[in-house]
Amino acid sequence: MRQKLIIISGSPWIGKSTIGKRVFEMLENSAYLDGDWAWCVNPFSVRDPRLRNGDKSMSFILSTYLQSKFDYVFFASVIATDKKIRDSIIKNIVYDDYEIKSFTLTCSRETLAKRHKMRNDDTTINYYFLDLPPHQGDIVINTDNKTLEQLCNEIYQYIVAK
Repeated sequence: MRQKLIIISGSPWIGKSTIGKRVFEMLENSAYLDGDWAWCVNPFSVRDPRLRNGDKSMSFILSTYLQSKFDYVFFASVIATDKKIRDSIIKNIVYDDYEIKSFTLTCSRETLAKRHKMRNDDTTINYYFLDLPPHQGDIVINTDNKTLEQLCNEIYQYIVAK
């Protein structure tokens, strides 16, 4: 089996980290990277050009996990919705014997607003990432009216399918 880089992207508050961690825990010999870990800066602005350094860190960590021979390497990140940024992160991975399985999570605006409210997040809700078209080749999963268990099982089945 070739190693798999599993990319989970989508809007903030859609469930990328929660789902990614749960599916990661379902698979032995796996590693997990949350893109937020490399973008933890204050003040935060997506437009801050210094965040490109965080992208380099993501490429390095993903390279290290793949070189370490983990069968499954999970990468959950809102920025993976942006084609230019995702392509740059992947291009800078220093390893080449793996396949990519990528997912874009989506939902209705109403569902996203409910999730945002449940998080007690004091930021203003923004639908920018929700409205972006999915990355070409991504498996699009609508999270509306599905339980966490259903979503995790759905992604798991795509990952382990031959």
